Amino acid sequence: MADIHKYPLFRHLRADTSSYILRYGNGRLKQEGRGLACWFFPLTASIAEIPVDDRELTFLFHGRSRDFQDVTAQGVITFRAVAPQQLAERIDFTIDLRSGKYRKEPFEKLALMLNQLVQQFTWDHFASHDVRQILAMGCDAVRTCIDQGLADDQGLLEMGLQIVSIRVSSVAPSSNLDKALETPTRELIQQEADEATFTRRAQAVEKERAIQEAELQNQIELATREEQLIAQRGLNERKRATEEVEAQRIEAEAGASRSRIHAEAKAENHRLVETARVDSERERMDIYRELPPGVMMGLAAQELASNLHTIEHLNVTPDLLGPQLLNLLQAGTRHLEEPTGQDG
Repeated sequence: MADIHKYPLFRHLRADTSSYILRYGNGRLKQEGRGLACWFFPLTASIAEIPVDDRELTFLFHGRSRDFQDVTAQGVITFRAVAPQQLAERIDFTIDLRSGKYRKEPFEKLALMLNQLVQQFTWDHFASHDVRQILAMGCDAVRTCIDQGLADDQGLLEMGLQIVSIRVSSVAPSSNLDKALETPTRELIQQEADEATFTRRAQAVEKERAIQEAELQNQIELATREEQLIAQRGLNERKRATEEVEAQRIEAEAGASRSRIHAEAKAENHRLVETARVDSERERMDIYRELPPGVMMGLAAQELASNLHTIEHLNVTPDLLGPQLLNLLQAGTRHLEEPTGQDG
């Protein structure tokens, strides 16, 4: 909307850059331009403001298909004014010189005209196809139909309008028809889901059976190995017992051999000792046999004296001592008469 400032005799208008201003004076076009700022005399001036930026128009249409089913199309049309003068000649964009507002409703008239055109092209598309075809072709077919129809319309070109873009957001049947159309597909999808569920269960049962068979096979294998282990343990125990018995036998034989050798050595030692003792006694007896009786008596007395610890009483008679003294004297005399080694 343009800004208008009041002064005593004149007024000043300043428009936005998105508005195209047409200023008439006394029925003639005095000034025009985009984003125009100008002075004017309110008693003789008439001004039109045409927006030249992109404008959007939403639409929602209900139509019938070739098989008499209700179909709804919804979308947005973007348009712009490329020839403001031509558009101002077809639609009144005159503004109030005091407030700057439109005196009429040009946008409502423009929207009604575009809606009717779009609705006509949409209905033609719906009427030429069945509802299944319409839904299968989708939004692109409706958009193409509207685009071609508006592009071929000469009225828009003469008005100076250009269609920038057309967007169709949805093409849908009625709610009851939508449910009816969804039912076969839903049932098919449900059947596929059920089939997938059954297949999964069958696979699960097959896998469970395979797992149970594998577990049973493992148990059999474990039992077989346990049997082999028990047999091997028994064999090891028997072998260990046999080895222990053999070791004990060898140890007993070794002990017996050691005992026998020790006994034989002891017997041999005892025999040698006894033999030496007997020989010694024999030699001593031979020596004693050659000694005189008096010497024997002396030796016996000496032996007896060495074995007696105390002598409490000793009776020596002349009969016992006299011959012994005589023998000693004789022995001493013979010793003195024998020559020594040095004299010889």
